[in-house]
Amino acid sequence: MTESLTRVAAIQMNSRGEVAPNLARADDLLREAARRGARLAVLPENFALMGAHETDKLGVVEADGAGNGHTPIQDSLAESARRHGLWIAAGTIPLASPEADRVYSALCVYDDTGRRVARYNKIHLFDVGLPDSKEAYRESATFMPGDNAPVVIDTPVGRLGLSICYDLRFPELYRQLSAAGAEVIVAPSAFTYTTGTAHWHILTRARAIENLATVIAPNQAGHHASGRRTYGHSLICDAWGQITSEARSDANEVVVADIDRERAARIRDGFPCLTHRRLG
Repeated sequence: MTESLTRVAAIQMNSRGEVAPNLARADDLLREAARRGARLAVLPENFALMGAHETDKLGVVEADGAGNGHTPIQDSLAESARRHGLWIAAGTIPLASPEADRVYSALCVYDDTGRRVARYNKIHLFDVGLPDSKEAYRESATFMPGDNAPVVIDTPVGRLGLSICYDLRFPELYRQLSAAGAEVIVAPSAFTYTTGTAHWHILTRARAIENLATVIAPNQAGHHASGRRTYGHSLICDAWGQITSEARSDANEVVVADIDRERAARIRDGFPCLTHRRLG
């Protein structure tokens, strides 16, 4: 691998209704990502728990910060990052909010020493009824929205922007991430099968194309304890919007791709649409 290439991984999971087995499974998949040469691995939304009921997350909520013996999800992630020498964008974790009956859906990033270097709380909550279906969701019943400040950090794969699942439908967030210098954007997700079939590939590719940024989008896959079915097709898009790697099963799976940062820089230089904006 040349110096301009950096390998990343999108980790697809079929998470179940108990935290401990999900954490063990996530660690196995992170180990596989590191073995295959990834510098950064991204877990899907709700990787630690896809419960039978939306309120199940309230029973496993953690205070912010690892290392006190009462934060098994955060402790496990920090240890996995250290043990595998891997940067981890850790899907979402239920972290305490000011309201006892709601939690933050937090995307935390750990460096390869296990130190947490960033946190982003999901700002767009999935309160929808699906067309021509009885399927409906109301995340705001158990999630507290974060503020709208974009989070972009420096990593070995470049400037990294953070987003989560339903955020993909709000391009203004990605414009803010791009304006803050994001070269790579993560979008850990748990897209339903219905919405994924219709929009998953379109949305992930569009966000990459619009912002000339690599998008790493791991997804939940298959059936879960609640009866919900998620779409899978975890993928990585390059800065030209081409899918360079994609999961093809409903199972736990690691997909990897090499980011060519020099090629991405040439694309942004030669096709400078971000500098041509006249509105906003």
